[in-house]
Amino acid sequence: MNKSVAVIGLGRFGLAMAQELEASGVDVLAIDKNPEVIASAAETLRHAVKADGTDAEVLKQLAVDQFTTAVVAIGGDLAASILAASALITLNGSKIWAKASSPQQGEIFKQMGIDRIFYPESDGGRRGAHLVAQSCEDYVDLGHGFALVITNPADKYCHDTLGDLDVRRREGFSIVAIRSDSGEWETAHAGTVLKPQDSIMVVAPTKVIAKVARR
Repeated sequence: MNKSVAVIGLGRFGLAMAQELEASGVDVLAIDKNPEVIASAAETLRHAVKADGTDAEVLKQLAVDQFTTAVVAIGGDLAASILAASALITLNGSKIWAKASSPQQGEIFKQMGIDRIFYPESDGGRRGAHLVAQSCEDYVDLGHGFALVITNPADKYCHDTLGDLDVRRREGFSIVAIRSDSGEWETAHAGTVLKPQDSIMVVAPTKVIAKVARR
């Protein structure tokens, strides 16, 4: 089954999500009640519709229940986001993902039975803190105490092969890919030798990430 996503609310978060999904080949229906927002979104999205995303009947007419996933991306209006989520539940079709601006809003969505909840502001703040503190190029929280990190290797991980270093057994993290002077990511293997200027992609417990990165 082809992936299809309806995005309700085209603020910065919703529009960026819709654009990225469409660029990835996903069939996207973007919905917002503001005509100016829709006019702007239509410049970059194939299907942008002015409609009330809080009205179940309107969403039914747009066949939103036929989409594999529906995302409530309304920002700044708690009542509207809850009404949109409720309308989607009424349709009983798509999996529902929703953006929450606060833990309280997230708790409401949990009680409603929303399948997945985003916390972009708090998640972004935590990610930024790790980028600064750990000197990382990128940081993705994988949950359950693990993260995926892109960084430069500390000196002690350079000059020997990964097979000799055996960091997975000895130190509890895995180097899964490397980007060297070529600029392309390559799978790391036992014979790989890291250089200080390399970028490495690491999956590690959050508590050991600090010792992986170059300071």
